[in-house]
Amino acid sequence: MPAPIHVPRWLSAPEPGWTRTADVIVVGSGIAGLTAALRLREQVDSVLLVTKTVLNEGSTAWAQGGIAAAMDPGDSPEEHLRDTLVAGVGICDVDAVTALVHEGPTRVRELVSLGAEFDRGPTGEILLTREGGHHRDRIAHAGGDATGKEISRALIAALDRVRTDPGIHVVEHAIVVDLLQDEEMRVCGVTLHVIGEGQVDGVGAAYARAVVLATGGLGQIYSATTNPSVATGDGMAIALRAGAVMADVEFVQFHPTVLWLGEDAGGQQPLISEAVRGEGAFLVDGDGVRFMRDIHELADLAPRDVVARAIVARMRETRTDHVFLDARHLGREFLERRFPTILASCRSHGIDPVTDLVPVAPAQHYASGGVRTDLDGRTSLEGLYACGECSCTGVHGANRLASNSLLEGLVFAHRIADDISGRFAAGELPASTPVHPSDDTVLVASKHRVDIQRTMTAGSGVVRTAASTAATAAALADLAATADGSEGGPKSWETTNLLHLGQLLTHLAALREETRGGHVRDDFTARDDVHWRGHTHVVRGADGALTTSFHPTPDQHLDQP
Repeated sequence: MPAPIHVPRWLSAPEPGWTRTADVIVVGSGIAGLTAALRLREQVDSVLLVTKTVLNEGSTAWAQGGIAAAMDPGDSPEEHLRDTLVAGVGICDVDAVTALVHEGPTRVRELVSLGAEFDRGPTGEILLTREGGHHRDRIAHAGGDATGKEISRALIAALDRVRTDPGIHVVEHAIVVDLLQDEEMRVCGVTLHVIGEGQVDGVGAAYARAVVLATGGLGQIYSATTNPSVATGDGMAIALRAGAVMADVEFVQFHPTVLWLGEDAGGQQPLISEAVRGEGAFLVDGDGVRFMRDIHELADLAPRDVVARAIVARMRETRTDHVFLDARHLGREFLERRFPTILASCRSHGIDPVTDLVPVAPAQHYASGGVRTDLDGRTSLEGLYACGECSCTGVHGANRLASNSLLEGLVFAHRIADDISGRFAAGELPASTPVHPSDDTVLVASKHRVDIQRTMTAGSGVVRTAASTAATAAALADLAATADGSEGGPKSWETTNLLHLGQLLTHLAALREETRGGHVRDDFTARDDVHWRGHTHVVRGADGALTTSFHPTPDQHLDQP
């Protein structure tokens, strides 16, 4: 059994030097945070939107492929449901997926009404394409391969139109340090650091009747990732320290086709969207062999975990560190029109997909687990909500279906806003007073971030074993022992957040003795539905110790690969 983990309650930080109050605080400015803030503004008196850098620097703007919704007359929510459940490998929450696929088309049309401009055909219809795991063309895209950027632009434009509204206030360049709670553990605000506000250190306290976490994922926990530099798992980590239930954190999706830039490359890597394969590109090894056709009925468009595992296996067989994506047959005119961003990125690295094979390898892409929520985005802590990648709604199960992430943020942000406004109208979630932070604090020096990333990549990355996770757990425990609180500031807060999440993820990866979805065990290569078809939950107790529980999911009656 893995050794017990102790997680302190607070990050070491100065006392707040200023305060602010709102009805609701929304943390994050991706599709989930912006949608929640805009809808809440219509229903409550005051909303404070906090974002870590500037509004358009989150993960949403980097989404290339598109947003999935059953909008074609020949498609149906039921078919989208089935594809999602199959990709989730038996542990999706069926009710959550049902809400996603049935409400999704309406929410996408609302985006269009808000000003989002999706690519359209000659008669004005929204063009739809296909990605891995989908049996229908249901991926709406914009700017060819710049869907996230267009959605972010439209939402920010909508926010700009109401900037003068006293009911909504935006604070950029702000990192949330911890959640504030009252004597009954109800969340009633946050501590945050804003560059240039209040005292020199910039730390303040914001109070609210409800807090919505929409902070994105934990991509920077690994050496190579498709995530932007701001994705340091802050929302997940502050929820963990406050005592919220965390779920399925071991399920990390590694995108199969990330541009391979050499063995020493690190940080955010260029993504080659699954939509390229959706349009007909295919994978080959160094000898030109198309290896996916013998592995899955959907070949190169199999679910991401299947493709990523197949690539890793082929790399081992051929003793190489990458394979190739062949899109040459699609032609210059099509590729430059459909994938201008990807072509520009590849060409900037000396690779032209029009004439060259594109070297690719899996890299960290998406966290399927996070802060556990119900169908209205409520967490286990009163007053705390979560949506988007930092949450675990149960939609993704063990492996997110391609292009379901933007849709999840959109659908559940609406649900959260409606739930909060309804509870306010019913007199629920009254304002309360936070208790003073205790001295149970921690802070790890920012210089250890690269050590955390290398350790996680080596032992809790694409392929895991009992030995590798044990080594990772021991190395992270040694890093935790170095915490002395001597540095302080955003970089060390981020590093400490990554450490806590790395310990949690590694703990769960060691416990789950099977291979399922994004969790791959080299020593337990089969899926084990008898013992492991279900969710792993973890909660931090008052003493700082993490307690793990297992929650089986009902049989979904699907013939899953």
